Amino acid sequence: QVQLVESGGGLVQTGGSLRLSCAASGRSFSTYAMGWFRQAPGKEREFVSTISWSGSNTYDADSVKGRFTISRDNAKNTVYLQMNSLKPEDTAIYYCAARWAPLSGSYYYLAAEYQYWGQGTQVTVSS
Repeated sequence: QVQLVESGGGLVQTGGSLRLSCAASGRSFSTYAMGWFRQAPGKEREFVSTISWSGSNTYDADSVKGRFTISRDNAKNTVYLQMNSLKPEDTAIYYCAARWAPLSGSYYYLAAEYQYWGQGTQVTVSS
């Protein structure tokens, strides 16, 4: 079992930055691929970014490429999402997710492939 707790959300103006954190507890964090997803009001949950357990591979949604960066610190059992140049359309609840993936380079961008989810953190970008 893995427990995930997101933090770092808040209210920011267009063009601003935020860094989200997701702290994991439970089984060995370093064998889990991690992902960030978001859900805006009235919309389905969508993929944002993912990282393999080793950190060697990442993949981002087109909508955030060049603006968001995912990273992880396995010693701290934490994954991060650095969000720059924020836009109003980035407003959503952001969720982190974990999936057991012992192959060092594996990552996943489908929500259904993830086994564990956090409760989410709200990000609001004002225009």
